[in-house]
Amino acid sequence: MKNSNSSKTLFMVELALMIAIIFIMAFTPLGYLKTPGLSITFLTVPVAVGAIILGPKAGAICGLAFGITSLIQCFGLSAFGTMLLSINPIGTAFTCIVPRVLEGWLCGLIFKALRKFMKNPAYFIASLACPLLNTLLYMSSLVFFFYNTDYIQGFVTTLGVTNPLAFVVAFVGAQGLIEAIVCFAIAGIVSRTLALALKQS
Repeated sequence: MKNSNSSKTLFMVELALMIAIIFIMAFTPLGYLKTPGLSITFLTVPVAVGAIILGPKAGAICGLAFGITSLIQCFGLSAFGTMLLSINPIGTAFTCIVPRVLEGWLCGLIFKALRKFMKNPAYFIASLACPLLNTLLYMSSLVFFFYNTDYIQGFVTTLGVTNPLAFVVAFVGAQGLIEAIVCFAIAGIVSRTLALALKQS
């Protein structure tokens, strides 16, 4: 019973630390690189680390924290998010939060499944999956709720695309690639290092 309580306490402390890191990053230059459209986000890094080290449930909670900070950005901190919020508040809340919860949860499940067959690669594959899932799920929700709005159609016209898939590819572009590379490298190394440190302790 004592060991069980100690494990739960340690889990809660580690989870609280990951959530704190997400909120600190979200409201400092560490979390977002602002661009005219979608901002490049590095918040997938702590989400991936939390999901890998603490499991799918913790990954979902870290994703929720990410989603909440993303929604907060829509209240005047992000021009893109603020415009979406003015068009469809419910769609904006869904787009900001639900994909991020799923991203963290699925990242944890992917790592849990992979580590049975491979050890070190699992950390990096799961770390890569997190930003890819973030992009896929977020953009799917964005297209579902906002593609036919005048605001997004303005981007469609500017980009010169003719369908939602082409819009996603053109709109995400290099931003998605940067997010994927950063999370793959940093989250992969950090999660593997933390796993070794926690195992030794």
